[in-house]
Amino acid sequence: MTETATEQKVDARVVFAGAIGSIIEYYDFGIYGYLSASLAAVFFVQGDPAAGLLAAFATFAAAFVLRPLGGLIFGHIGDRIGRKKTLAATVIAMALATFAIGILPTYAAIGAGAAALLVVGRCVQGVASGGEIGGAASYVAECSPAHRRGLLCSTTQLGALFGALLASVVVTLFTTVLGDAAMTSWGWRVPFLIGLPLGLVGLWIRARLEDSPQFTDLAERGQVARAPIAELFSVGRAALARTLGLSVLLFAAYYVVYVYAATHLQETGGFSALTAFWSTIVTLAVSCLLMPLFGALSDRVGRKPIFLGASIATLVLVFPGFIAMDGHGVALAVLGQVVLGVPESALMAVAFSAFAEMFPARIRYSGIALGFNLASMAVGGTAPYICTWLIAKTGDPLAPAWFLAAAAVVTMLTTFTLRESVGEPLRSS
Repeated sequence: MTETATEQKVDARVVFAGAIGSIIEYYDFGIYGYLSASLAAVFFVQGDPAAGLLAAFATFAAAFVLRPLGGLIFGHIGDRIGRKKTLAATVIAMALATFAIGILPTYAAIGAGAAALLVVGRCVQGVASGGEIGGAASYVAECSPAHRRGLLCSTTQLGALFGALLASVVVTLFTTVLGDAAMTSWGWRVPFLIGLPLGLVGLWIRARLEDSPQFTDLAERGQVARAPIAELFSVGRAALARTLGLSVLLFAAYYVVYVYAATHLQETGGFSALTAFWSTIVTLAVSCLLMPLFGALSDRVGRKPIFLGASIATLVLVFPGFIAMDGHGVALAVLGQVVLGVPESALMAVAFSAFAEMFPARIRYSGIALGFNLASMAVGGTAPYICTWLIAKTGDPLAPAWFLAAAAVVTMLTTFTLRESVGEPLRSS
């Protein structure tokens, strides 16, 4: 076998290993977001649809509150015993929590206890997913050649978009076949139940892997960090802060454009649920196609220009995009959502290669997991709730655009502090 063929084989294994957890994580989170109206009807007090939707989005956000805790727990484990075992644990935990939500009793069956059980399921999802992404990013970066790190790391985030796309397709198909009444009655359960076989596939893929070469080398030399979190706050504070700042727009835009927008198109734009779902599917498909291109571009021009360009593009496009989605015709609404998805695709493509290059291997898992998940907690899971609340309070359908614009400013300012690192070898310590 030639060296190029060997490298391609390794690259393929790395891609699948990194992407599978993201697919499952974002499928799990995506189906909750897309089924929020049904979940509001079956898990919360009846009679006030707006209050029920806010409660459903608040429960959606609950998982994100615990993501930093998951990052701390699994980051410590992953930096101490390795990426492989930790990633196997996170992927099956996410799948089991999602399956459990699919078999929960409803409000009609046990009253308020149903909502409490839903919150527990979401919290387990949050802890597991908080430990997933830092490990996947570390593993893929540490297995990638420097000249292809941006491209290969982008595939982990491509898995995130594919997971959301899969969730959107599944929900759309079941809604089309069963209708709204059946989906609210029992059909909402099926997409959650699908999470378990997905998790078993992910576990099988990851169980067959070896650990990353860089972590293996650290372990063989006895240089694994004894207290990764303490070391992170001792020597990695600046990188942690940058990871948080660079992730703000990434998370805000992801959950506004790919999750909340479906609700916005229905509640504010007046479109049907199927139209909103298909618009989201088109947006996710376009973003998936563009993401590897942005990842490869970052290997040529650097990480910093991609972050800066995506932040500026969001500022320029966010208000026209939301105006287009506010009931001016289906074609214009879809175009508005797609346009907002393009800079988000660029951010997702470049994020993990940049984050991996900021931390040494001894604390890489912990650093990426904690910084990324702090942003997730602050503006990710809360984004649908914030957008719904802003519109309810102001009556302005463009209120979510101001939220995204503020996030874009945070990421843009953080980008100016970023040192370009494209093409450099990853640090061990």
